[in-house]
Amino acid sequence: MMKMNVGQTIEIIYQSKAGKITQRKIEIIGIRDGRIRANCLTTGAPRVFLVSSILAWQQVTQKRYA
Repeated sequence: MMKMNVGQTIEIIYQSKAGKITQRKIEIIGIRDGRIRANCLTTGAPRVFLVSSILAWQQVTQKRYA
């Protein structure tokens, strides 16, 4: 399994405390105590995500231009 790192841009499937499932792209600012501080590229706002509430994630690959 790949490891999440600070500075990395990832796409996550996240379940909120209310049970709502969303898909977001985030840029990781910090990881500590089971929480990820990140800039949410979907909303443009800083957010904190619980690692335990991330259902799936993958690294966002850079777009390649011809």
